[in-house]
Amino acid sequence: MWNGLLTRLGDLEAIAELVAETDDAELAAEFDRGSDALDRDFHRERTELLFAGEHDTRPAILTISAGAGGTEATDWAEMLLRMYLRFAERHRWRTEIIDRLDGEQAGLKSVTVSMAGRGAYGWMRAERGVHRLVRISPFDAQKRRQTTFALVEVLPEVDDDIEIELDWDQIRVDTYRSQGAGGQHVNKTDSAIRLTHFPTGIVVQSQNERSQTQNKENAIKVLKSRLLERALEEKEAELRKLKGEHVEAGWGNQIRSYVLHPYQMVKDLRTGVETSNTAAVLDGDIDTFVQAELERLATGTASQGGSAVE
Repeated sequence: MWNGLLTRLGDLEAIAELVAETDDAELAAEFDRGSDALDRDFHRERTELLFAGEHDTRPAILTISAGAGGTEATDWAEMLLRMYLRFAERHRWRTEIIDRLDGEQAGLKSVTVSMAGRGAYGWMRAERGVHRLVRISPFDAQKRRQTTFALVEVLPEVDDDIEIELDWDQIRVDTYRSQGAGGQHVNKTDSAIRLTHFPTGIVVQSQNERSQTQNKENAIKVLKSRLLERALEEKEAELRKLKGEHVEAGWGNQIRSYVLHPYQMVKDLRTGVETSNTAAVLDGDIDTFVQAELERLATGTASQGGSAVE
């Protein structure tokens, strides 16, 4: 495949020489078409190289949790949910909200979403971390500038090909009535499920389905994914320890700032990628940020994404 791209590049170089000698408009148009197609194919294949991880092709389970800050924080969590749902829509992924806990006045305290589509986990793993918002709060009568945070967690969804054994003697199953904005089954049946895994302290829940059985299946899927992620993190931590690298505990540092006041700027603090088009970013146009972080993880440096024809 790469040899084929090199062959096409050589052909374009030959056409470019002819255009320079003859100033042929038809040849120039052929060069433009060929170079555009080569750039497109080169970047597509280059991007594919970023998804070499063991679980990169799997569906993803995304969880957004509001940080401290009351209504401002829960509203920010809901803004992030909308951004990621629009991002998924752009990539033609299927999404399903597994669990959500609404804020007291507005927004979301937490939400868990299943994302299924080509390379969903491979793309979304770049979004793990703390996201920071700076703006004039619409909930503050004095119109003061507020800073708030939300935590984004991303897990690879486990399927039947991966063996994650659950010992039900170590898991407590609780049922409770669904909570939400409405619906015929809300607060009428004990259809919601909460699983508590005693050895790790992991707690997952699902309440968005009408059936208790469906909610239990979703909760088991999330629990298995969290156990898989924990195993992967322990393996990575051990490798970092062997390399002599410091392992940071807790939420970690913020990965991206979204500033809406006093100026418009979204900046990724890991790669340095930034844009003043905050509206587009919050509408799901985050491919540039995601790809730059994946390239940083793959190469150790943030690439500017050069052109094949260059």
